[in-house]
Amino acid sequence: MLTIYHWEPNANSGKPILAAYEKGVAFESRYVDMLGFEQHEPGYLAVNRNGTVPAMVHDGTLVAESTVMMEYIDQAFSGPPLRPSDPVERWRMRWWCRFFDQFLGPSISMFGWKIFVGPAVGQRDPAELKARIERIPLKERRIAWSKAIYGTFSPEEMEESARRIRFGVEQLEGLLSAQPWVAGQSYSLADVAGFNMAAGLPMMMTGIVNDQTTPHLMEWLRKIYERPAVHEALKLGRTEITRRYTHLARTA
Repeated sequence: MLTIYHWEPNANSGKPILAAYEKGVAFESRYVDMLGFEQHEPGYLAVNRNGTVPAMVHDGTLVAESTVMMEYIDQAFSGPPLRPSDPVERWRMRWWCRFFDQFLGPSISMFGWKIFVGPAVGQRDPAELKARIERIPLKERRIAWSKAIYGTFSPEEMEESARRIRFGVEQLEGLLSAQPWVAGQSYSLADVAGFNMAAGLPMMMTGIVNDQTTPHLMEWLRKIYERPAVHEALKLGRTEITRRYTHLARTA
């Protein structure tokens, strides 16, 4: 039995979900309402004591960290391989997954928190919000939630995140102008990770990611959006955050 505890099927939660659908692996979906702070309630903390989302349980064993979950799914189950057989391409896959996790993803998430998450919860009762924040197990997550809710990301933080996004987008555009997929000639976990992180950029940062400036990146996003596994994954969403992906649909 494979169970994936997740929020909206994008960013980190989207990675194991999309990997499972790409492999044709059946799993039980457990939606965790992050905007309702369900991830910090006793029921979820009994699954993942850090209160981070997503989490995955396979036959009673907890598998944490979204990128590791993808590799676990690819290795533990049959189905189309999502890791290249070529050693160089497999190295590229892992390098880019790390780049998304440590460099590009956190910067994109900062804009997502500021634009969507903070306003979505910031109008609730102040005393309730304070109590919710205090119950978050990890200090760094308490800081992130507090900044998102109260809109206290500094101008310097936002500018540095924008710089990192511009740099990452330039790297991806150059890469995808020379090869069809992030790791090389085959669709891989690096594409799954990158899509989940970058799919919202054409809406959030239209001046950076668009058909004129980054045509190869846009084509890559559209190719992945058209995959049946992506449409199955998006069905698990409950908020407007995944409905925005319709901007990737081809108009002609």
